[in-house]
Amino acid sequence: MPIIGSVIKGIIDVTDVLSGEENPIEEQQEVLKELLEKAAETQFGKAYGFREILKSDEVPKEFSKKVPYFDYNGISDQWWYKLHEGEENVTWPGNPDYFALSSGTTGKTSKRIPVTEVMIKAIRWAGIKQVLALSNFEFPSDFFEKGILMLGSSTDLIEKDDHLEGEISGISASNIPSWFRGYYKPGEEIAEIDDWDERVEKIVEKAPDWDIGGLSGIPSWIELMLKEVIKAHGLKNIHEIWPNLEVYTSGGVAFGPYEKSFNALMGRPITVIDTYLASEGFIAFQSRPETDAMKLVTNNGIYFEFVPFDPDYILEDGSLDQNAPSLTLSEVQEGQDYVLIISTVSGTWRYLIGDTIEFTDVARAEIKITGRTKFFLNTVGSQLSVNKLDDALKELEHALDIEVPEYTLCAKKYKDGFYHSWYLGTNADIDPKKAAKVLDNSLKEANKNYKVARSKALEGVKVFVVKPDVFYEWNDQNKKKGGQVKMERVMGEEKFSEWEDFVDKQS
Repeated sequence: MPIIGSVIKGIIDVTDVLSGEENPIEEQQEVLKELLEKAAETQFGKAYGFREILKSDEVPKEFSKKVPYFDYNGISDQWWYKLHEGEENVTWPGNPDYFALSSGTTGKTSKRIPVTEVMIKAIRWAGIKQVLALSNFEFPSDFFEKGILMLGSSTDLIEKDDHLEGEISGISASNIPSWFRGYYKPGEEIAEIDDWDERVEKIVEKAPDWDIGGLSGIPSWIELMLKEVIKAHGLKNIHEIWPNLEVYTSGGVAFGPYEKSFNALMGRPITVIDTYLASEGFIAFQSRPETDAMKLVTNNGIYFEFVPFDPDYILEDGSLDQNAPSLTLSEVQEGQDYVLIISTVSGTWRYLIGDTIEFTDVARAEIKITGRTKFFLNTVGSQLSVNKLDDALKELEHALDIEVPEYTLCAKKYKDGFYHSWYLGTNADIDPKKAAKVLDNSLKEANKNYKVARSKALEGVKVFVVKPDVFYEWNDQNKKKGGQVKMERVMGEEKFSEWEDFVDKQS
């Protein structure tokens, strides 16, 4: 009998019951006041009058009135550069212990985002809250005795001046609590390997020695790792080597486009739980099985604001118009897209994280990520968010009975007008014209703006088919394999031209 697992499951169940009801709106009001109080004597806090804001009867409104929106370039050029010149108390008391390196999905140059010790504790606590939420999922007791394979970036962080640098998944993994180390796979030695292919090779070698109950990581890289394990050990599916695999914690990108190809690697269905861990903090996680939406972490060092997603508010570089209105959690509505704005214990203030979200349940503060502000496809008025593109792709997979784990597209101007030019990453043999028709019809039915655009300047859809490996090699050339690296779903014409040149060279 799995005694230890029963004890752990019992503790989780009891803790979850004792935690009581939460009030996300009240929690957010307290978080904002705590952030302002702690940062009041920083250079940023003095410049924007945090002490005066705290005296207001309407602190959230006064805060939004006094402090402008910042994207990464804005806050880095105006404030964070001082941290690299040795100044202290810039946007948060003291100096950050870490900088999270993030190339995201938009280029080779890494962002350097401050990560304070307080944020590390907040991320750890959010992780514990997610573990406690497992009481809502009916996992067997022995699940809590199995290993958890976390495939992130290297934990071998770079020492620089008085801090360490690395991707947030590597920083988080290097700070896992001691009680979790017995469950954590691939273990510290393998996790420190910087080269992704070498790290996967070691995982493949050790795979038969592990009893894995859970996986965690970005879908594309998890899939590649699983395929290598299956191939190396002559398996039909991953359950032949890890029979107790019960759950996959997805993150970084929408899981939808990977669902079919991921399930093809399984011997039986497993539970997929979404998380939202960004370089700027642990934002949300799926807390119950009845929905695939994620619950915002509203009491843990992050204050959220929401700007209604209107193309008129988004500037060409993806930043926000300073006149764009912001809403608090008490003012949002379900079923509308919002640009997510955060202020945190790492000294990000009214920060455009780059994602758009939709509330599925305001009372529970549950959201879905709907896209990226820079990847919103609005050429000739089509107004398509990434989630609409993902939905169209899933319909294509179903209609043609194929797996398409990767894609990218651009609204490209040809001689006869604009087309949405899709590149599909699949090993299936498909008719591009048939695929184009399915995508076009799906988007017409799902989006009235797209349908209108198709009757005017948008001529249609073009489809090009390449192997999924082309996408992985593109990431390897432009960024790096593994870790937090994500494929851009929508490209501008200049970047798309580079992509097409790259594809031609791979042919």
